[in-house]
Amino acid sequence: MLDGKAKSKLRGMAQTRKAIVMIGKEGVSDTLCATLSDSLKAHELVKISCLKTSPISVREAAIQCASATHSEIVQIIGHTFVLYRKSEKNLCQL
Repeated sequence: MLDGKAKSKLRGMAQTRKAIVMIGKEGVSDTLCATLSDSLKAHELVKISCLKTSPISVREAAIQCASATHSEIVQIIGHTFVLYRKSEKNLCQL
């Protein structure tokens, strides 16, 4: 579980990153979760964008993705949310 200070640092790091995963009209699928899990393994911090065609809200998508990938929600703003999962390489240096 991340504390406030760690979330604040991660939010700052995520601000300059671009969304590398997009959720479209199919919503949160198994393939999307596998791709997201691979991205979290490689980057630790991933920004995800929900398109307007997404059948579920951004908050629902964030909760589903976080539970499917065993990660934590760092931030939800507009149509974008950020997930974090610590990797063995510890890239984010918390």
